[in-house]
Amino acid sequence: MTSVALPGKIDVIRTGILGTQHSHLMGKLKAMKNSPDYQVISICEPDAVVAAKAKANPAFEGLRWVSEEEMLADKSLHLIVVECRTWDALPLGKKVVAAGKHLHLEKPPGNEWAPFREMVEEARSKNLLFQTGYMWRWHEGINAAIEAKEKGWLGDVFMVRGTINSDRDQQQRDVEAKYKGGSLFELGGHLIDRVVELLGRPNKVNSWLRHDTSVKDKLADNTLVVLEYGKTLAMLSSSAHMYGSGDHRSFEVIGSEGTFAVYPETSKMRVAMRKAQGPYKTGWQQIDLPPQPRYIGDFQEMARALKSGKPLKHSYEHELTLHETLLRASGEIS
Repeated sequence: MTSVALPGKIDVIRTGILGTQHSHLMGKLKAMKNSPDYQVISICEPDAVVAAKAKANPAFEGLRWVSEEEMLADKSLHLIVVECRTWDALPLGKKVVAAGKHLHLEKPPGNEWAPFREMVEEARSKNLLFQTGYMWRWHEGINAAIEAKEKGWLGDVFMVRGTINSDRDQQQRDVEAKYKGGSLFELGGHLIDRVVELLGRPNKVNSWLRHDTSVKDKLADNTLVVLEYGKTLAMLSSSAHMYGSGDHRSFEVIGSEGTFAVYPETSKMRVAMRKAQGPYKTGWQQIDLPPQPRYIGDFQEMARALKSGKPLKHSYEHELTLHETLLRASGEIS
């Protein structure tokens, strides 16, 4: 089966939303509604109880509620955005690809490797665009750090450090406890996405998936992974019980000639340079970035690719390496 619309032939991207239970849904719906590139046509929630409540939400006003079968069979849709629970991501994503639609799939897209790989390869074989929803993929500060590394301004990059903590209530802890990787599986992909872009596939993956808080459950709520590369270590951590965790989130790229420390939730960045390079002066400097809204970059990139017929910046291989590394880090595969 081929794609329902050839890339480069689309003026407005007719979009369906499949699933309503992911926390990113409202932000992504707003991003699409505010974009002239998109027209959100229909919405589907496979869980009848959840759907009944969702239909009363004014955020969905004007959208046509349809069944899963109706959405997948709608030949007028170019793109389906899957915003479901983690354990539904792979089954729904596979159905979207089988139906010949371009796919934006929410993170983390399940905890299985072989079915994910098969889905991505099927999308590739059908010339369907495939994009996962990691929220720091377009962050200006992290992009600047990667640019500095690629241009050689940082010298020998020997270390990357990232932290993405949270302060989960019991309901969310119970969700994350379904998976061996716990907090790292739920949030660590945001960090791994950028590390894979920066350094590629790690040679070795060493994880510590611990339950260290006094909360009476089995969630791996204090987690660390070290990704080993030839000349670089990437140390990424995620804990689930930190007060003020949002402003503490960070992504650091450390080299012999310079360092970037980015705080994605605050739009602040600190840079140190041994000597002036590009726009950066010698010594430490703090840079205040403009607001970094989530999700907009994802849909700008999807629109660019669909309208131009050019590939997405993040390739099928990137998505495969990212998910494989997340599963290795989470103890799901070796």
